[in-house]
Amino acid sequence: MNFEQLQLSPQLLRGIADMGFTELTPVQEKTLGFSLAGRDIAVQSQTGTGKTAAFLITIFQRQQAVAAAWRKALIIAPTRELAVQIEAEAKLIGRHLNLKVGSFYGGVGYNRQETLLKRGVDIMVGTPGRLLDLEQKGTLSMRNVGFLVIDEADRLFDMGFLPDIRKILRRVSAMQYRQTMLFSATLSAPALQIAREYMNQPEKISVTPENMTVDTITQELYHVGSREKINLLLGILKRDNPRSVLFFTNMKCDAERLSRRLELNGFPNEFLTGDLAQSRRLRIIDDFKSGKVLFMVATDVAGRGLHIEGLDMVVNYDLPGESENYVHRIGRTARAGKSGKAVTLACEKYIANLEGIETLINAKIPVVFPEDDMFLRDRSRGLIFKSRSGAPASRRPRSGQQRPGQQRSGRPRTGRPNSHFRSESRKSY
Repeated sequence: MNFEQLQLSPQLLRGIADMGFTELTPVQEKTLGFSLAGRDIAVQSQTGTGKTAAFLITIFQRQQAVAAAWRKALIIAPTRELAVQIEAEAKLIGRHLNLKVGSFYGGVGYNRQETLLKRGVDIMVGTPGRLLDLEQKGTLSMRNVGFLVIDEADRLFDMGFLPDIRKILRRVSAMQYRQTMLFSATLSAPALQIAREYMNQPEKISVTPENMTVDTITQELYHVGSREKINLLLGILKRDNPRSVLFFTNMKCDAERLSRRLELNGFPNEFLTGDLAQSRRLRIIDDFKSGKVLFMVATDVAGRGLHIEGLDMVVNYDLPGESENYVHRIGRTARAGKSGKAVTLACEKYIANLEGIETLINAKIPVVFPEDDMFLRDRSRGLIFKSRSGAPASRRPRSGQQRPGQQRSGRPRTGRPNSHFRSESRKSY
């Protein structure tokens, strides 16, 4: 089915065409029939399926059909990165409509956001805490919201925002005066409770496939000792030669360390963690999305909601502790029907997380057994990395000291027929 068949306004169709959208995705086809008719919807859909466009198209089309007093839309997102991304997509799809869009999130000052609200905003996209702060200060009114979207609901609840969501739902207009759309990777108990209490007989829609992961993602799992992960990673990058890669680590310090080791091995990159200044985080994301930066290392702050056009590969340098994060991480690639690759390095430190992941996705991740020539020399070997904000970034071992990663004499480099992991005697750093 194509968008021309939906009888949308000509201005909206122009914006959709500008985005390069022609055929509806499954989630769009299943939801728009109900949402364009004004029905509340609760949608279970995995990331990267076109759900953002589904609720934006609904808002843009229906804003023209409701009374002026109820045309404002409020979109709640779990992170500032997702809020900024939704704002950007809304401005592109609605570029031929006379509507104003703004995003509201913490980590930055209030002045610009308050000025924007005073000038008038038709579509407000924001994180729960900042939305409530602005409402309490009297600069943002939720009383006449005609369209409410709760995006990434499961992530909002995981992050502890359920009380804030309830506060917002009590402050917006009554359910009979607004259309509410909830989107979540899983329609969990909290999501269904919200639907029962605050939505008007919502149509429940599920477009999540049985295996939970996108079929166009090629998944590979490598069992490797933690001290040789970087060597194997360099071999994989040389073999596959991806144009763009998003690497995930579980800890902020490991993200910075991996970033700097990749840099020393000839892969210029940026790293993204939650404690970076907001302006820097947004710049890094923009540079990565535009292709100015081709390699980025991140913690799970980037695992949800980021739409990176044409991302070739996702690397789980660490197996995530929360099984759902595996699905969200690899969902950064193979979006909107495109293909992509997800590589996972399972070391002894995080191997216990694998069982939960494979149970969640109802599948075994295909295991690849690399040959010895896949383990390339690491140019950062022997360096000790510390945060740039702390002690010196690196130092070399004193003369005569065994370098981290140095093999003890006599250990043959052979295959691993009896063990999942390569292991060498190394000092940690």
